Amino acid sequence: MKTTDRVFAWILVLGGLLHGVGSYLGYRKEPMTLLWALCATLLTLLLAAINLLRAGRRGDPALAWICFAGNLAWAVTAFTFSALIGNIFDVRGSIHGITALVLAGFSLNSATSRGEPAS
Repeated sequence: MKTTDRVFAWILVLGGLLHGVGSYLGYRKEPMTLLWALCATLLTLLLAAINLLRAGRRGDPALAWICFAGNLAWAVTAFTFSALIGNIFDVRGSIHGITALVLAGFSLNSATSRGEPAS
């Protein structure tokens, strides 16, 4: 399960990088919109990073709860994006949303399990 957890965190990294490239290509002539889009890219990469950290620190419930909250928030944001563009099955929002929900499940499991204490 630890490997699957990390795979989904790396999928989120890839999604964040692709979001950054897509944002730049789509909004390079709209600096204000580009700034906010790149902020979402940064959020995605930071969320992926703390999920990778959590996957290696099973005994750290505080980190797991932070990941859980962040993943849920990102899932809601991704699915809201899909709804706002008029296609709840849009690949961009769905991949981010599903990945975040899977990571939220792993985070909840980490937060509520009695693993080894973090060093």
